[in-house]
Amino acid sequence: MVDTQVKQSWWRQHWVLPLGVLVAAFVAFSLPRYLTFDAAQTRVPQPGNHTWHYPFLVAHVVFGAIAILTCVLQIWPWLRQNHPGWHRRAGRVYVFAGVLPGGVLAVAIGAVSPFGPINQVGNVLMGTLWLGVTIAGYRMARQRRYADHRRWMLRSTALTLSIISNRFWAAGLGFTLPDQLHTTFGGSEVALMQAITGITAWMGWVLPFLFIEWWLDRGKSRRRQPGATTDRPKVGV
Repeated sequence: MVDTQVKQSWWRQHWVLPLGVLVAAFVAFSLPRYLTFDAAQTRVPQPGNHTWHYPFLVAHVVFGAIAILTCVLQIWPWLRQNHPGWHRRAGRVYVFAGVLPGGVLAVAIGAVSPFGPINQVGNVLMGTLWLGVTIAGYRMARQRRYADHRRWMLRSTALTLSIISNRFWAAGLGFTLPDQLHTTFGGSEVALMQAITGITAWMGWVLPFLFIEWWLDRGKSRRRQPGATTDRPKVGV
C-alpha cells in the first residue's frame, strides 16, 4: 500500500509543474542575451575599469541557469523517492556545475556591483550564504544524515530560486518608487536606481530564506506535538 502511494504521488504534487514552467520561462528569457557574449545586451553595466566583470557575469548566469534548472528536480519528492540514483546525479550537477562556481562568481561580481554599496553587501552576503548552505547540505548527504541534508538543501533551493522573486520586487519597486523621484530622492535618478536595486538585492533572497526557515521550523513543531503523525509527505531533496 505504501509503495502504491509513492508511485502515484507524482501527479498529486501540483506545485512541481507550475514551478518547472516558471523556472524554464525565466531561463529562456534571461539566458540567451548572455550567450551572445555581446556586452551591449547586458542589463548590468561594467563597473569602473573591471574588464573581467562581463565574462564573470556571463559565467555566473550560465552556472546559475544550471543550478536553477536542476534544483527543480532536486525538490521533486517523486524523483527522490522512486529514482534515487537520478536524484543523486542531478544533485551533483546542481552542486558542482551550478551553485559552487555560480556562488563564487556571484561574490566576485557582487563585490563590485555598479548599483551601490547596499546592493554590493546584499549580493556578497547572499552568495556567501548560498555557498555555505549548499556545502553543508552536500556534507550531510556524504555523511548519510539525510534529514539534515534535506533541510540544508531546501535552504539552498530557496536562495537559488530567489533570483526570480528578485525580479518581481524590482518590477514592483520600479513601478512605484519613481513617483518619489523629486521628493525622497531629490531628483537624483542615480539615488533612485540604487534604492531599487539595493532593496531588491536584499528582499529578493531574505524573504524566501525566512519563509523556508519558518516552514522547516513549523514541520519540526508539528512532529513534536503529542499525537502528531509523521507520515506527511516530505518535500525535499
